[in-house]
Amino acid sequence: MDTVAVIPKYNLNEEQEKKLILREYRALLRSLKPKLKPGDKELLRRAFEMAADAHKTMRRKSGEPYILHPLAVARIGIEEIGLGVRSTICALLHDTVEDTDISLEDIEREFGTEIARIVDGLTKISNVIDVNASQQAENFKKILLTLTDDPRVILIKLSDRLHNMRTLDSMKREKQLKIASETVYVYGPLAHRMGLYNIKTEMEDLSMKYLEPEAYREIARKLAETKRERSRYINEFIRPIREKLEKINFEFEIYGRPKSIHSIWNKMKKKGVAFEEVYDLFAIRVILDTIPEKEKEACWKVYSIITDEYTPSPERLRDWLSNPKSNGYEALHTTVMGPQGKWVEVQVRTKRMNEIAEKGLAAHWKYKEGTNDESRFDKWFQQIREVLNNPDNDSVDFLQDFKTSFLAEEIYVYTPKGDVKMLPVNSTALDFAFSIHSAVGSQCIGAKVNHKLVPISHKLRSGDQVEIITSAKQKPSEDWINIVVTAKAKSKIKDALKEEKRKVADEGKYTLQRKVEGLGAAFNQHNVDVLTAFYKLQSPLDLYYQISIKAIDLKELKDFQVLGDKLEPPKPVKPVIEHKTEHTSLPKKDAELIIFGESSDKIVYTLANCCKPIPGDDVFGFVTTGKGLTIHRTNCPNATKLLSNYGHRVVKTKWARNKEISFLTGLKIVGIDDVGVIHKITNLISGEMKININAMTIEAKDGLFYGNVKVYVHDKDELDDLVERLKRLPGIETVDRYDTEA
Repeated sequence: MDTVAVIPKYNLNEEQEKKLILREYRALLRSLKPKLKPGDKELLRRAFEMAADAHKTMRRKSGEPYILHPLAVARIGIEEIGLGVRSTICALLHDTVEDTDISLEDIEREFGTEIARIVDGLTKISNVIDVNASQQAENFKKILLTLTDDPRVILIKLSDRLHNMRTLDSMKREKQLKIASETVYVYGPLAHRMGLYNIKTEMEDLSMKYLEPEAYREIARKLAETKRERSRYINEFIRPIREKLEKINFEFEIYGRPKSIHSIWNKMKKKGVAFEEVYDLFAIRVILDTIPEKEKEACWKVYSIITDEYTPSPERLRDWLSNPKSNGYEALHTTVMGPQGKWVEVQVRTKRMNEIAEKGLAAHWKYKEGTNDESRFDKWFQQIREVLNNPDNDSVDFLQDFKTSFLAEEIYVYTPKGDVKMLPVNSTALDFAFSIHSAVGSQCIGAKVNHKLVPISHKLRSGDQVEIITSAKQKPSEDWINIVVTAKAKSKIKDALKEEKRKVADEGKYTLQRKVEGLGAAFNQHNVDVLTAFYKLQSPLDLYYQISIKAIDLKELKDFQVLGDKLEPPKPVKPVIEHKTEHTSLPKKDAELIIFGESSDKIVYTLANCCKPIPGDDVFGFVTTGKGLTIHRTNCPNATKLLSNYGHRVVKTKWARNKEISFLTGLKIVGIDDVGVIHKITNLISGEMKININAMTIEAKDGLFYGNVKVYVHDKDELDDLVERLKRLPGIETVDRYDTEA
C-alpha cells in the first residue's frame, strides 16, 4: 500500500493552479446558492481571499495548493451536512489561525465575534502545559467546550476530518495509522451521535482501509463480485411490495443499499462467520412522502404490507418512531424472510426522517425552528457541559469517559412513576441512581429492577423499570468508579472520595505543620511544594493524606537544611546506571526504522502481551514509560486507543529477516470430530512442516472438536503457510490465530 503514495500525481503549473482554485470556489458558491442572502457573497469572497492569501505559500503532502483543503471542507459541510453561509466562512478560515500569520483578532474584526469563536474552537491547542495530558485529548476537550455553545464547530470538524481521511494516501504510514485510529475511536462515533450516518460509515470504511488493508480489500472484492446477483435479488424482493404500495396511491421511493464494508466486517468478527454467511449485506429502504401528522400511521401501514408479503423475524423489529434515538433518528426497522430463504433488513421512514438520518444535527435544527421542544440534542449538550465544567478531569480519562458515556448507543429505562430515562449501553443501577440526583447516587445501596432486588452493579437493559434503594449511612467507595460508565456518576464519585480524603488529610496537615515549624521553617506554600516534590507526589493533598495514614513518617526531614524560613531538600545522589537504559529505549521522534532481529541489541524492546506480534506482522512501536519500546500489531485490540490518545509516542518499526529466533503464537482449530483428526494435525505441524509445538489442548463436544495449539514460528509467512495447509485438511472448518494468554 505504501508504494501507491510515492508516485507524484500532482504536476500543474501556476496558471492551471489558479484556474483549479477558482473552479473549486465557484462550485462552492453554486452549492450554497439556495441559502445566499444579499451581502453573503461579498462576505464569502472576503473569507476566501483571506484564506487563499494566508495559505498562498503552503502545500499539502500531495503537492497541491493548501487552499484546496479548506475549500473541500467547506463543500463537504454544505453538500453532505447541510451547513449554511456562516459555517462555510468558518470552514474556509479553519486553519488560518493555527498555520498562518492571521490572528483571531483579525477574524473578529472582519467577520464578528460569532465566527471568531467558532474558528477558535477549531484551532488546535499548540502546546499543552500539563505533561500527562495527551495533546489529542486536550484538543478534543476544547472542541467539545465550544460544541456546547455552538454545535457547528463539531460539524465543521467532522467535514475537516472526512476530507483528511479521503486524502490520506499521501501521508506516511505511521501518520495514516494515527489519524485512522483517532477517526474510528472518536470521530466515527461522534458523527453517529450527530446523526450523520453516511459520514460515519465513510469514516469507518476509510479507517479500515488503512488499519486492516487486507480484510478491507477482500470484502470490497467480494462485494464487487456479488454485485450483479445482489441487484437481481433486490429487484425480485422489491417488485411485489412496489405493486402493493402503488395500488394504495402512496408517494414513495424504494431501493436497496449495500451495507458498509466496516459493518460487514464487524458482523463477521462478532458472529464469527464468513462473508458468505452475513445475511444482511444490504438493506431495503422505503421512503414515504407524507404530511407530518400522518407519518407514524403511514410507516406502520407500509410495515404491515411488507410483513403480509414476507414473514418477519419477531425479535428484529426496531421501533424508533415511538422512541426516537437521542441523535434524532426516527425509523422503523424489521428483518423479514425474503425469497430463496434469505433474511433481508427493511427500513421504513418518511422524507423528513430521511433527511434527519442523513444530515443529522443540521436538519434537526431546520425542523426544530418554531417549536419550543427541548430536543434530545439540547439535553445531551447539557450533560456534556456538566462534565466539562469539572476541572479535575484528566484529559485521557475524559476521552475514555466521553466515549463510554456520550458516544455509546443508548438504552431506555423507566422510573417507578413511568418517566423514561436515557442511559448509555452497559449502564448499571448505580448510574441510574446518579442520573436521578447525585445525593440519590451517593446513598444508593441497591435497586429493584422490574420489582426484583439487584446489587448496585447490576447492568440495565432497555425497558427495565428501576427503583433505587438508599440508606443515609451509605457513602461512595473506591470500587464504585469501576461499576459506573456515565461521566456524571464518575465525576460525582471522584468528588465524594476527594471530600473524604480531604477530611482524613486535615490530620496530616496539622502533623506536618508541627514538624516544619519545629525545624524553624515556615509552614507556607513554597515549603509544602518542596516537600510534595521531594516525596514525588501529585499534590499537597496527597502529601497530607499519606502523612495522615502513616504511609510517610517524615523522618527524612532531618536531612533538610533551613535557609531563612525556606526548606532546602538534600541533594540527590545520582544513580549512574539508570541513565544508560533511558537513552537506548527512547528513540528520537522521527527515528530511522528500527529493525528487529539483527540489531536488537541497540534498543530495548518488548513484544506486547495483548497481541503477541511475530515477524512479518504489521506493527508499530510504542514508547512506554519505564519499559522502553513495546511492539504492538496494528490490529491489536488496544491499538486504536494508544494511537488516538498518544500518537506522539509512536515510532516506525519494521522487521529484519532472522531465522534464528522463533516466536510463540496460538491457533484455534475447529472441525468435525473424526477418527484420526488429531494425528493429521500433529503430523502436518511437526512431521511435514517441522514446527515445534509448545502446547496443545483438544476438546470434543457434540460431534465437533475445538483445538488450541501453541506453536513456535519464525515469522508471519510461516504462520500463514501453516494456517493454509491446516485449512486444507479434510473436516477442518476454521483455523484462527489468537493473541490472548490462554
